[in-house]
Amino acid sequence: MGKQQVNRYLHRIREYCGIFGIYGHPEAANITYLGLHALQHRGQEGAGICSSDGKQIYIEKSMGLVADIFTDKRLKRLPGYIAIGHNRYSTAGSSSLKNVQPLVANFSLGNIAVAHNGNLVNADELRQRLEEEGAIFQSNADTEVIIHLTAHARGSSLKERLIQTLQEISGAYSLLILREKELIAIRDPFGVRPLSLGRFDGAYIVSSETCAFDLIGAEYIRDIEPGEMLVINDNGLESIRAVHSPHRAHCIFEFIYFARPDSYIFGGKNVNNIRKSLGRILAEEAPVDADVVIPVPDSGMPAAIGYSEHSGIPFDLGLIRNHYVGRTFIEPKQTIRHFGVKLKLNPVREILNNRRVVVVDDSIVRGTTSKKIVKMIKELGGAREVHMRISSPKTIGPCFYGIDTPTRRELIASSHMVDEIKRYITADSLAYLSIEGLQRAVPNPDDYCYACFTNNYPISFPGEHLLQMDLFIV
Repeated sequence: MGKQQVNRYLHRIREYCGIFGIYGHPEAANITYLGLHALQHRGQEGAGICSSDGKQIYIEKSMGLVADIFTDKRLKRLPGYIAIGHNRYSTAGSSSLKNVQPLVANFSLGNIAVAHNGNLVNADELRQRLEEEGAIFQSNADTEVIIHLTAHARGSSLKERLIQTLQEISGAYSLLILREKELIAIRDPFGVRPLSLGRFDGAYIVSSETCAFDLIGAEYIRDIEPGEMLVINDNGLESIRAVHSPHRAHCIFEFIYFARPDSYIFGGKNVNNIRKSLGRILAEEAPVDADVVIPVPDSGMPAAIGYSEHSGIPFDLGLIRNHYVGRTFIEPKQTIRHFGVKLKLNPVREILNNRRVVVVDDSIVRGTTSKKIVKMIKELGGAREVHMRISSPKTIGPCFYGIDTPTRRELIASSHMVDEIKRYITADSLAYLSIEGLQRAVPNPDDYCYACFTNNYPISFPGEHLLQMDLFIV
């Protein structure tokens, strides 16, 4: 693979989404709507629900937020006792309805609808091969590659064809597949993305996170295992080891940032507790004399509490977040400094004025937002000192498994020392959590992917050798 091919790969669509499915409930679509509402943090660009009454598959999807899309009128057009739903967040590529999932297709074995969370690292190669064989694609999503591979596979049953498809695809994927009388859940052999099985009112539920179970009062049963295909129909549950699982590579960033704090993921571990542990270990590794600890809301909140608990420095809410800010397309005039950040955050001068402040955040990516936050705390909040503490190691590598991280050259920590970053963001001090500290915070630390902090990728991908030599194009 050449540089241009690598460049196209780095900038193509990579989905980081939420999926929810239910089998055996007369209000399947309504329950799925609630599940997607709980998973809204995993994707705010678009959403879709497919349902089945045992005879026909119905679909409703649109751009926007779950509560805005699924009106009573739309939900009434989704009858049946089986449903799957998807929240979409694209990390590259076009934002259009054609890429909103689930995707529905008809082939020789009937109709299927597919919802996918993750990223196939070999999707481009597979797409090119399928197009040469005559396949016509309607979207840019990896999900459609999975559909075409399944249609081209040989076998008398969908299970047989799906197993063949899973032998060809590589990367991170949690899949929900809906048929007229069946729900199928699949997780990639490394278990990169979380996927859990639950029970509600006699029905089976599958969700990216357990916070969706809590909303509807469902019981958590277990995680879908890495490499497992779980078939749910009138016969009950059938678990199939569809693909060999060499080792686990759970995404550590789920704990650091992406999953909701009230969720239990990767074997029933509570996200909030892990984040507080990150903060406590960070305080142990990087202490500082200060008057108050404040989080960058909302993802920095648990780690800041942990930092405060270990250090003994009082915790307070020195930055208030505006939860009703969506995307803004207004280009501010030069006279309105830090406009974008000020839409979302506002410093509380009563807490910050003339004080030494520890600011806890989950990560620094490009550094531009951190710089604006530090200046805001000093200039508007009146802080005497600002000490930035990051509850994860330095982010030095892009993610190829579904998280929206830039190319390596855009990651400030990939080319700058900590002291240089400190000066850039104008903080009085800066410290990151160590890799060892991160691993201390999670049980079974060998079960996680740390590629964004180490550049050691557990799932190989096209052009990886060029990436390691930093030859790709920004």
